[in-house]
Order: sequence, then C-alpha cells, then structure tokens
Amino acid sequence: MIRSTPSPPESTDTSESANRASDPQHTHRTLKNAIPPHKPSTMFVIAPGIGTETLLAHACESLASASVMASDFAGFLEGSQRNTMLGIQQVIMLAELAVNRALDNVDPQD
Repeated sequence: MIRSTPSPPESTDTSESANRASDPQHTHRTLKNAIPPHKPSTMFVIAPGIGTETLLAHACESLASASVMASDFAGFLEGSQRNTMLGIQQVIMLAELAVNRALDNVDPQD
C-alpha cells in the first residue's frame, strides 16, 4: 500500500516567519518553552546547611583517595595507557592541591 505524504501548508506571510527563524532570541524562547526544566535526582543530595570548610575537607579527602587509586591502577598498566593514567592522577593531585589551598584560605592556620 502506498501512502501519500501530505504537503506542508503554504504560508502567505513568509516575511514574518523568515524573520522569526533568523532571530536567535525567538529560537531561544521557543526552545526554552519546549524543554521542561531539568529536575535533578535527589538520590545523592548534600545537605544545604553544610559549611564550606566541611565541604572542602571532604572534597580534599575524596581527591586524595582518587589520586591513590589512580596511581595504584597505573602500576598494572604499561606503555601509553600507564602514561595516560599517570596524567589523570596528576590532574587529580593538582585539584587536591587547589582544594587544600582553598581550605587554607577559609581557615588559615596562622
């Protein structure tokens, strides 16, 4: 059975629709209205009352653990894969240093 494809309706006012199609604000508003807002999962939520110092301390500990895991895992690899893992470990270590500095700025140990 052959199905016919309907033709799109012909518009008599093409200038307004062409202007809307080329208007980035119109496109943004249209997309914004068409896409429902993202509602994140509440499965893993950090309590709103947790202080910055506590958050930084936990982030620092997590990064330190990730650095050790990456370093240990790199020991099982060879060649370029080992180099890649050691590069990842170095990025984690640099993030840990940045968090440590932020923690020092929040609670100076003078």
